[in-house]
Amino acid sequence: MSQTTAAATWTNWGGTARCTPTELITPQSVDELADAIRRAAENGQVVKPVGAGHSFTEIAVAPGVQVKMSGIRGLISVDADRKRVTLAAGTHLHEIPAILEPLGLGMTNLGDIDKQTISGATSTGTHGTGGGFGGIATQIRGVKLVDGTGTVRTIGEDDPDLKAAALGLGSLGVLTEITLQCVDAFSIRAEEGPGEVDETFSTFLERVENVDHYEFYWFPHTTKTLVKTNTRLPRNTPSDGPSDLRRYIDDELLSNKLLGALCKVGARSPRFVPSINQIVGRALSSRTYTDRSDKIFISDRDVRFREMEYAVPLEAVPDVLREVRAMIDSRGHKVSFPIEVRAAAPDDLMMSTASGRASGYIAVHRFSGDDVASSEAYFKDVEDIMTAHAGRPHWGKMHTRDADYFRSVYPRFDDFLEVRDRFDPQRVFTNPYLTQVLGS
Repeated sequence: MSQTTAAATWTNWGGTARCTPTELITPQSVDELADAIRRAAENGQVVKPVGAGHSFTEIAVAPGVQVKMSGIRGLISVDADRKRVTLAAGTHLHEIPAILEPLGLGMTNLGDIDKQTISGATSTGTHGTGGGFGGIATQIRGVKLVDGTGTVRTIGEDDPDLKAAALGLGSLGVLTEITLQCVDAFSIRAEEGPGEVDETFSTFLERVENVDHYEFYWFPHTTKTLVKTNTRLPRNTPSDGPSDLRRYIDDELLSNKLLGALCKVGARSPRFVPSINQIVGRALSSRTYTDRSDKIFISDRDVRFREMEYAVPLEAVPDVLREVRAMIDSRGHKVSFPIEVRAAAPDDLMMSTASGRASGYIAVHRFSGDDVASSEAYFKDVEDIMTAHAGRPHWGKMHTRDADYFRSVYPRFDDFLEVRDRFDPQRVFTNPYLTQVLGS
């Protein structure tokens, strides 16, 4: 039976969005979900599902009925011959490796956080890095969803509507099933080490072309970068590298506990941020290790922050980074968090940030304890640079763009709106964020 409770105030992980729904439901089946959506449509209510709350935008804010998908999760079916699995939409990314490992399968690519649900991650355009690999939504070969009339729709890989539904921003319906194209399980050799900012910027395009999964972090106010190169290896490659204790020290104590402490110092006394970053930059060291792919892709992120990320044409990345660097210096921003730079292959999904073009991703962060006005000023200055290069913001990360802007940078924007009109003519799934980015 579907569970209906009085709704408490909901807040996302980053503390940048909150709402108090009129009602919270936790359906245990697709039929219960469809019934709830039909009732909401008849009563003129809006419905929004919520996953793990890892979007920084208000894309999951529920002005009416909030749907918690924890009752619709897990493995539904396996197509071993085609290396495909169908998962219930409420399944969290961190639950998937245990499902796939006994099947000898893995996900083609992942981002660095696995707390999201598979439906939330794909609907907002979550991606990893790698010039030959698309975002997680490009792995979708079919979906099932409940549309704005309460009708259950099955959309297969030959249905042109899948180009909208695989990355639909939650505006077309509530996803209930997702079929993923997997690959044979594989291992990764990870190589991390310090770099110099000018060389790292200049060689970015070359490294993206020649490395399976390449990314780097630049520490503002320094000339230091942390360069990360991931190489795909056969599944049976033995794990090696630093001990569990060393990795705990590096990944938990240094990357989370120490970073959090330093960010708190910088938030209280911003003038110390450049000196702190200099110390951190000088402390960077090299390490190489090999493990199962998901264990390499995923990192723990305990320090709370706010994030803006834009996708720009891949070839523009070095120049954009130089502009951001010059802007930070000239505007006097004090930025404690490193800037993360990744890449993705072009795809053909209507609303993907990499739709129709190879893309570079530049993510900027501010510690959650930083002064809000200072953080917003920094994000605005970054956004001005990104939009000058026809940048597309990540749908789940902070930005100020609207439907007119998106029509100018997404060639199939109006095609997507046509699908939305068919799937949700009454706008049962709208909220203020979707009105901003898609129009009424």
